[in-house]
This record gives sequence, C-alpha cells and structure tokens, in this order.
Amino acid sequence: MENNDILHHGKPGDDSGSEQDQQDDTVSLEEESTQKQIEQSGSVTTRGKHLIHCLTIIGQIEGHYILPPQNKTTKYEHIMPQLVAIEQDPDIEGLVIMLNTVGGDVEAGLAIAELVAGMKKPTVSLVLGGGHSIGVPLAVSAKRSFIVPSATMTIHPVRMNGLVLGVPQTLSYFDKMQDRIVNFVTKNSDISEDRFRELMMTTGELMMDVGTVLDGEQAVEEGLIDQLGGLSDVIACLYQLIEEQQEEKKQQESDNKPADKSIKGKTSTAKKPSAGAEQKPKRRGRPPKNPQKESGKV
Repeated sequence: MENNDILHHGKPGDDSGSEQDQQDDTVSLEEESTQKQIEQSGSVTTRGKHLIHCLTIIGQIEGHYILPPQNKTTKYEHIMPQLVAIEQDPDIEGLVIMLNTVGGDVEAGLAIAELVAGMKKPTVSLVLGGGHSIGVPLAVSAKRSFIVPSATMTIHPVRMNGLVLGVPQTLSYFDKMQDRIVNFVTKNSDISEDRFRELMMTTGELMMDVGTVLDGEQAVEEGLIDQLGGLSDVIACLYQLIEEQQEEKKQQESDNKPADKSIKGKTSTAKKPSAGAEQKPKRRGRPPKNPQKESGKV
C-alpha cells in the first residue's frame, strides 16, 4: 500500500477514521436538531453542569383567537404540552423561562402560569425587556424570579376588547377575573394584596390607562420580583435549586430505607396469656386530630 493511501485511510485495520466521522455526524445531527427546536418552538435543551430546558415567552400571549400574522405571539397550546413534557422527562433537571411579553389573553396566560407554579422541578424566570400585564403572573410563577435593571413591568386593571355590555354583571365579571390575577400574584411573590391593587389603580402615570410601570429595581423593591440579575445569575440559581432538590431526595431515600434484615424472621418471645387468665380490655387511643380543622381549613 502506498504512503498516500496510509495518510488518507489510516493503517490497515484501523477504524479511528470511521469513528471520528461517526462522531462528527452525531454532533452535526444534534446541532441541526437544536436549531430546528429553536426555530419551531422558541425553546432549547442544553447540557452543561446540569441538563436544563430554556423556554421563551415573547410578544403577545395568544388565547382563543388567532392574532394577525404580523404579530409576534406565544401560543398557549404550544407551551402547555412542552411544560408537561419537561416535568415528565427524567433527564431534564430544571427549567429557565425567558420573558419579553406585552401581555395578552388573561386566561391563556394564567393557564401557563398555573402550570409553571405547579411543577416540582426547579424553575427560574428572567424578565428581559418587558413583562407587562399578564406577563406579571408568568414572571412570578417560577420558584425564583429575576429581572434585568433595564426591564419594565406594567401593572394595570383587566381590559376587554370588542363588544361589552353595559350591565352590572359585566363589572362583576371584571372584578372576579381581576381577583384571580391578584390572588395568584400575591401568593407567588412577596408583594401584599393592598399594595398590588394600589399600583394597579394608580392614575396620572400612564397617558391613556390606569396603572403603574415598574423598572427592574422598583419591581424588586416592591417584592414583585425576587432579585436583580442576568443570565449567569439565573443559571447559577437554577443549578443551586437542582442540587438542593437532589440532596433532599437522597435524604428522603436514606430515611425511607427498610430496617435491618436481621430483624426479619425473629419470633416474639412474649408469653401468651393462659386461657383462664382474665384479660383487661385494651384502651383505645384518642382518634387522630383532623389536620385540616387544626389549620382552620374546612
């Protein structure tokens, strides 16, 4: 065999060249798959110290009506299955949510927020640019929330487009929907209900609306967002939450280990009472207290 052949094809019986080609093909396929995932769903799964999934919520939250094609939208029917898949995937250890949204459909936004809040896996949100209107519940739905200093959040009452009947029932419906938003935000953040309603009903700040615009520092001061930070802070926080959860699982597994096997199979040495001996009836203990009644829940 000529030297040129050896240089191009390797030594006879050497498969290092083919193995390298296979690795290169695998890497290129993974990169292509990642690019398609970003283009189709606006999300990506990355592997670093831990395997995490990044989900973006951008533009306007699209609800039951399709928005014009020129609008940037986040479709809730795409986000909800992704959240279920992330929660069920044993390989994914945490979720990062990137927010830059002007708001949108109230019920669709609350549906996504409730799903995020109900996840057991560690979740961290980051507000970039803006987290306005229904973007506020989405931002606070994660276990830990961050905002960059230049971002803003608009808090305002519920609004409705289209035909509105001028009857008391319409105002009652608005109040109930607004209560759902207020309850969710105050439950998942450190802001009080009274303060949130005060910001929501502020006049004189917005030209053609009622409400308040908070920048990053103000959102943290009000207790709406946990802290200021950027991407590196979000990743570090998520890694910490993942490792804390892993330690808790290890502790639970060690606590739930069965007792020593040597205990099994031992017979009791207690003497059985004789047939003629009088047996006293056993006293029954008090019934267990209802934990719900103790906590005031009905």
